[in-house]
Amino acid sequence: MTAQIDWAGRLAALRGEMAAQGLDGFVVPMADQYQNEYVPAQAKRITWLTGFTGSAGMVVVLKDKAAAFTDGRYTLQIADQVDGALYERLHITEAPPTDWIGDNLPRGGRIGVDSWLFTEAGVARFRTAVEAAGGELIAVNDNPLDAVWQDQPDAPKALVVPHGLAFAGESSHDKRVRLADAMTSDAVVITAPDSIAWLLNIRGGDVEHSPLPLSLAILHNDGRAELFLDAEKRGRGPGLDLADHLGNEVSTQPADDFAAALDGLAGKKVQLDPGMTASWVFDRLAGAKAEITRAPDPCQLPKAIKNDVELSGARAAHGRDGAALTKFLHWLSVFAPQGGIDELTAEAQLAEYRQEGMHFKDLSFPTITGSGPNGAIVHYRVSDESNRKLGLGEFYLVDSGAQYLDGTTDVTRTIAIGEPSDEMRDRFTRVLKGHISLAAARFPVGTTGAQLDILARHALWQAGLDFDHGTGHGVGSYLNVHEGPHSISKRQQTQDLRPGMVVSNEPGYYKTGAYGIRIENLVVVREAEIAGSERDMLEFETLTRAPIDRNAIAVSLLTEGEKTWLNVYHQRVYDAHSANIDDPTREWLDEATRPI
Repeated sequence: MTAQIDWAGRLAALRGEMAAQGLDGFVVPMADQYQNEYVPAQAKRITWLTGFTGSAGMVVVLKDKAAAFTDGRYTLQIADQVDGALYERLHITEAPPTDWIGDNLPRGGRIGVDSWLFTEAGVARFRTAVEAAGGELIAVNDNPLDAVWQDQPDAPKALVVPHGLAFAGESSHDKRVRLADAMTSDAVVITAPDSIAWLLNIRGGDVEHSPLPLSLAILHNDGRAELFLDAEKRGRGPGLDLADHLGNEVSTQPADDFAAALDGLAGKKVQLDPGMTASWVFDRLAGAKAEITRAPDPCQLPKAIKNDVELSGARAAHGRDGAALTKFLHWLSVFAPQGGIDELTAEAQLAEYRQEGMHFKDLSFPTITGSGPNGAIVHYRVSDESNRKLGLGEFYLVDSGAQYLDGTTDVTRTIAIGEPSDEMRDRFTRVLKGHISLAAARFPVGTTGAQLDILARHALWQAGLDFDHGTGHGVGSYLNVHEGPHSISKRQQTQDLRPGMVVSNEPGYYKTGAYGIRIENLVVVREAEIAGSERDMLEFETLTRAPIDRNAIAVSLLTEGEKTWLNVYHQRVYDAHSANIDDPTREWLDEATRPI
């Protein structure tokens, strides 16, 4: 039997340490020093303190009250996991933590933050709010939560290994020189592990499902780089030797030497990304009298624009991934209607099919496997307690992906188990119409994802419906499943979509307590050839190759153009997999991709 966790005791322990450090409050983000989206176990402080396991959140603890915040993806989850007697549970946009502090901090109160866990702008927002409330913001040297987390895991020490040119498509030397030639500063401090992985053509395993080497780096304007990485993480041996791979233009130093290296930049012009770099780094460089310039991480945009080798790898990876998903969907069609299949069983079966694929390394994120009402929880994570069987007349939503050496995948399918209701078909078809509208879009060079977002929502809006998440996120090349700087969403954006960028297309609809629908493919931006066009135009190439459930479609809602798109897409799916699957699966696929 699992031991009952004393959440009140943990909160009291934190308050005791806060008092010992002279603090009246402390802010706990779901963050690590690298500002990763997904953090290692050592950095899951909110989970230890409250039990909340979502990837986005924040907790503010005062002497006599506390609040836990998250976004629309996790509102149901935080209500289920976090004790409402200990914490107010709030939507981070509708009731920001800074506003809550302003309403609840006693005058003269001292609020602590760990400046390794916030960007400069994040610290500034809290300082403004605290000072407006008559308090003082303190950048602590010792995190009080870490002081009371007795069994806090050690920092991860996974080996960092070369990512070969056959997969990367461009040498680290050429990348560093390309970036250095464009630099207007003496050096750039890079703290985003995915940027470092891309720049140096290395990969690691410090974060679950993301091949990230947790490390820090400095790129100089002559193309040299310094990599701060502890010795036990440096791979050795045939095909793994990191020193040989990096060459003499990249020096490796212990992580503890990073502070001294920043001090060594005294008097130099140093570029930092204010949106991705910990506030601590700014403070250290300011103390060293470096001239700080604020500009985007120079790796992010070129990393997002995949080269020909990376795109070829992505197509190959999606071919194998689509075959695995096709086998799974066939398996589901046989066994789910019989009863007895639950969310965990389905998740395990899909993972087994994926692991058979060449170059498979890991899943790209924890699989979302939700039947019926669980599918309405946008970022649902199944547990032994929440696990439920796939029931007849219900939707089953599975959002999953894999990490292959040649590409990262992310795909969502919603499957009707038995016969769906008319309402379910209507909602599914409206989501499909939005998906097709975006997939088939042609747009001028310079267009942002925000300008395209309405295409995915229009059919839902006409029925007074919507969804509360973004429509598309960038995807890495055997890197993060979520990457910037581009996206497709309602949010105002400055980054335009460019050829070579991979982005998801994933409209959805969620009826709380009943079902969820999401249809997600990955697409890549490419140049569009349009006869007589007066402008340079772009379009999307769909990478994902997996059937969309025809049994859930209200065909009468589709236009002829939408039917044509779906039929062409399904023919491509059939052509991609028919020669590489067994006869029963091929027979099922023939029916699943039959024209409508």
